[in-house]
Amino acid sequence: MEGATDIFTRLRPRLLGVAYRMLGSLAEAEDVVQDVWLGWNEADPATISDPEAWLVVAATRRSIDRLRRASADREQYVGIWLPEPVLTEESPPTPEELQEASSDLSIAFLTVLERLAPEARAAFLLREVFDADYDDIAAALDKSEAACRQIVHRAKSQLREERPRYVVSAQAHQQLMRRFTEAWSNADFKAMKTMMAESATLVGDGGGIVTTFPKPLVGGDRIAQLLFACTLRHKDDLRLELTTINGHLGVLRWFGDELESAQFYDTDGEHIQGVYVQRNPNKLRRIAEHQRLALN
Repeated sequence: MEGATDIFTRLRPRLLGVAYRMLGSLAEAEDVVQDVWLGWNEADPATISDPEAWLVVAATRRSIDRLRRASADREQYVGIWLPEPVLTEESPPTPEELQEASSDLSIAFLTVLERLAPEARAAFLLREVFDADYDDIAAALDKSEAACRQIVHRAKSQLREERPRYVVSAQAHQQLMRRFTEAWSNADFKAMKTMMAESATLVGDGGGIVTTFPKPLVGGDRIAQLLFACTLRHKDDLRLELTTINGHLGVLRWFGDELESAQFYDTDGEHIQGVYVQRNPNKLRRIAEHQRLALN
């Protein structure tokens, strides 16, 4: 028989995946999973017929509670709020685990999820990302199955126009990102512009700690010019590092030994459609520490 610890260890990636997608913060997701672990140890095994359902319900409820508490803070957030980026190349405890459902972890997708209320986000993720049955969703939300079907339907309708529109192969995305980063490193402004969609947008998160744009910057030429300008200002200490961020090839921009930003790119395989720039030092700390350790 599989022991309680073994069951939890096996299901931990699923729980972490639910919590991270709900909260957009790996640190908070790990706190949720830790809380679930404590509750799991206190539960009576004789009363649990389906351990996976029990654990997913517990993680979902705790994520909803935490997200409700965080909503007020996010309303007071300075500038645009973006999720904490995560590296998805390494072995646990880094979040390669989060891809166990092989679903979209992109910053673009997680940002769109912010449009949904906590219960709607939970229902949508459980159904559309983790393929949960409606009886499990009903248990997680303490609602009827019929009500949960309506919540999921409304959430899908709400997100339909806002979800990333492009289905792009990993190879096409990687090739474009490698060409763009090479042009950027070589200060080839003309090549950078040609790879930007005319209607591209850039959004940045500085958390009120570092400067960034208070609203999206629109226009491929303007975005290319902005990125190119930093090449000129920091030509002696600029380093661009291609790495997999939230399941897609992105860029870590270093100024000397300091990680200045983690950048996620939304592409259609031919042009860059969106740039998400995370500059909040609090949301970069985990990646910066990880990369520094990897170099030592």
